[in-house]
Amino acid sequence: METVTRASLVESIYQQVGLSRKDSAVFLEDILETVMLTLEKGESVKISGFGTFSVRQKGQRSGRNPKTGEEVPILPRSVLVFRPSQLLRAQVNHEVIDSDMEDEHD
Repeated sequence: METVTRASLVESIYQQVGLSRKDSAVFLEDILETVMLTLEKGESVKISGFGTFSVRQKGQRSGRNPKTGEEVPILPRSVLVFRPSQLLRAQVNHEVIDSDMEDEHD
């Protein structure tokens, strides 16, 4: 299985959209920067037909050091959550989904 990289995304934009490689790279970086800044502000990013990225806050809790068994506090933190759309889930599972249904649930 091949990993998708920034370079492969740039190449895909270059081939499918027709921008130069340099413009394709700038385009991709602008999109990624917008997504990162939006998530950094605590807002969600919804890409229709793909999924929703959001930030969730986890409170402080107790944990244990696995080596010593000593109880240690786990500090509050933000975690990134991705919720795939029904359309993406269906495609990954090679299922057919009614596109009207996607609009209702996403």
